[in-house]
Amino acid sequence: MIEETLPALTTQEDELYSWLHERLPDVMPDFELREKARLAVEINRLKRSMGAVILCHNYMEPALYHSIADFKGDSLELARAAAKSDAEIIVFCGVRFMAETAKILKPKATVLLPAFEAGCSLADGITAADVRALKARYPGVPVVTYVNSYADVKAESDICCTSGNAAAVVESLNSDTVIFLPDEYLAKNVARETGRNVIFPKPASASGGDENPAQGRRMVGWHASCEVHVKFTVDDIVAVRKQFPDVTVMAHPECTPEVTAASDFTGSTAAMIRHIERSTAPRYLLLTECSMGDNVAASHPEKEMLRLCSVRCRHMNSITLTNTLEALRRRQHVIDVPEDIAARARRAVERMLTVG
Repeated sequence: MIEETLPALTTQEDELYSWLHERLPDVMPDFELREKARLAVEINRLKRSMGAVILCHNYMEPALYHSIADFKGDSLELARAAAKSDAEIIVFCGVRFMAETAKILKPKATVLLPAFEAGCSLADGITAADVRALKARYPGVPVVTYVNSYADVKAESDICCTSGNAAAVVESLNSDTVIFLPDEYLAKNVARETGRNVIFPKPASASGGDENPAQGRRMVGWHASCEVHVKFTVDDIVAVRKQFPDVTVMAHPECTPEVTAASDFTGSTAAMIRHIERSTAPRYLLLTECSMGDNVAASHPEKEMLRLCSVRCRHMNSITLTNTLEALRRRQHVIDVPEDIAARARRAVERMLTVG
């Protein structure tokens, strides 16, 4: 058998393995959990000796999330944690734009990303040149950029936002027209929440005016989306409700407006967690990256979580205990942001952090 060929665990490794086994029943094979406990103990030893901290997004796989994180949360919570950290080394278990945000806020820290390929389909959907073109087309209109974007895009913005404070950020600008980038579905959901219309400009070379022209309070959106959240459909919700009529369906605001409208609660990953903690509903379905359901279930075993776990983020999934350990050992995949870009992006991110 596989387990019989594995070396015995040390006392510290065995304690962590037992702790994880209790919280993650049936999430993965036992021999795999034993090996992950071994890796986590070495990571925790090494990070302490190096004076490093590890930030883990809510989408990290469960064994990693529950064993090595010094700070856990959504993009906003982790940005705040990075800003307050005095650590010389920050290991960001998330994706590249998140690690860039940490570097923007802590320019003197060494920021490591365990997987060099950990990108983002949404962040890839817009460039700094695209933002400059929109600013030229709508002169004087403030630009709100979702934190799920790269540093050079943030640098072209007036203020950033997260899914948790997007509506508050838009309202804080006191402007009838706001450019909101890049997630088209978050824009539509925020527009509905703030009583605005959304327009999507045609390319400058196209004939005719804007698509869906609107007057009054409006948001200028952009066609880009998250490859995970667009996979959830209203049919998914209908099918789950048919089998579990008492389920509370919770959707991330990167889902389509049709999905959020059919759900019982819409909010950031942090808002979802808070809602579950306060709620007495009999069971929950999270329409977001599926590792989060396992992480919530492990933290709140008294809550019954349903799964639609065919939906994983390939970028988040590229972060593992193995490459996190290698990132520390080799100090590899260092994130750097040119200072001229970082300085402008920092203003936009710091403005975001002041908005609730």
